[in-house]
Amino acid sequence: MGSGTGAAGGGWSRRRLVGALAGAAAVTALPAPATPRGTPGAEEPVAAPLRRPSSEPSAPRATPRPSGPRPLFLGTYTSVEGGGKGIGLATYDPVTGRITGTGTLTGVADPSYLALHPDRRTLYAVDERDDGAVTAVRLADRRILGSRATGGAGPCHLSVHPSGRWLLSANYGSGSVAVHPVDGSGALGERSDLVVHASPVPGPGQQGPHAHQFVTSPDGGHVLAVDLGTDTVYTYRLDESSGRLTEVAQAHTRPGAGPRHLTFHPGGRYAYLANEVDDTVAVCSYDPAGGRLTIGDPQSTGSGPGTNHPAQILVTSNGSYAFLANRGDNSLARYAVEADGARLRLLGTVPVSGDFPRQIAFSPDGGLLFAANQRSSTVSVFHVDDRSGELRLAGPPFASPVAVCALPL
Repeated sequence: MGSGTGAAGGGWSRRRLVGALAGAAAVTALPAPATPRGTPGAEEPVAAPLRRPSSEPSAPRATPRPSGPRPLFLGTYTSVEGGGKGIGLATYDPVTGRITGTGTLTGVADPSYLALHPDRRTLYAVDERDDGAVTAVRLADRRILGSRATGGAGPCHLSVHPSGRWLLSANYGSGSVAVHPVDGSGALGERSDLVVHASPVPGPGQQGPHAHQFVTSPDGGHVLAVDLGTDTVYTYRLDESSGRLTEVAQAHTRPGAGPRHLTFHPGGRYAYLANEVDDTVAVCSYDPAGGRLTIGDPQSTGSGPGTNHPAQILVTSNGSYAFLANRGDNSLARYAVEADGARLRLLGTVPVSGDFPRQIAFSPDGGLLFAANQRSSTVSVFHVDDRSGELRLAGPPFASPVAVCALPL
């Protein structure tokens, strides 16, 4: 499906090439599991509640929405034509969803994915290049605290362990996952571990492993890596003293599915897997004791005729609805979550009002959903009704160069 080369040397990974090319009710059940302007580095902007049967209404959202503008950070590619110059800086109105650009944080190369430290004081970005790296940014003054090599090519995802002491990253190009220590200031230390996905062999059409996501399970006992190239989700134990990984389980999709993104139901015993290559989603059961994931049958993404690559799937905080970004179909699929997380029921799709939604994210209160549309260089914002699962476009999409990630705070 293409090589794993990144942009530093002028090459293209398959995941970037897919996004750059000119754009153009199933139910599955699983058994229960076994057991401010003017700041340093800124420049002016370039462009303008868990558990319910599906038949019962959910409780009203308990967390009040914040008032006043909230920060929004935008990931992009800096090495492509029309791309950004660094991490985009903006604010959004938590009531209306309106985005206002405030500048750019320069000095970070190809920051295609962003994550926040649990204490909300440090932002982390991947540097998606052949010589991959991860960068820490102190939010108080937007000072870059430094970068560390990931030991692989094309890092495309990162997350912070709930302890706040370890940064997890996935190297797409070389099919490996890395761990870095995080010190008290939020800065990163030298890599504590690197694991290459050497087995099983690559799936149909793949030349090698392609790690696409690295996250912690809700119970905090395991970390899971989703690999598109090997059609596998790997489960590891993370030694929180040394930062070393020990593999404890593998879960395999059907050959050629190309798993990309996994998200857990708030109950912690089920998860949902978006498969990029075969255009499906799957319900998975999860055993917290052993860390074993069991992948269910493939389901429809709601996409129409033509090529579609599912990107990211999210679940509302009350566990009642899930939303999937469809790149190609340019839609957001809506699912009702039933049987305490064991079933997804496709409700339909909503146009994303952009081209190629690469990533989606909720605002902290869950009232808004942001979609970063790579090919149209826009960010769409939707109001989320967590009682009905309805999505309503908040207004005209916001222009942002090669938007591939939106992180609202």
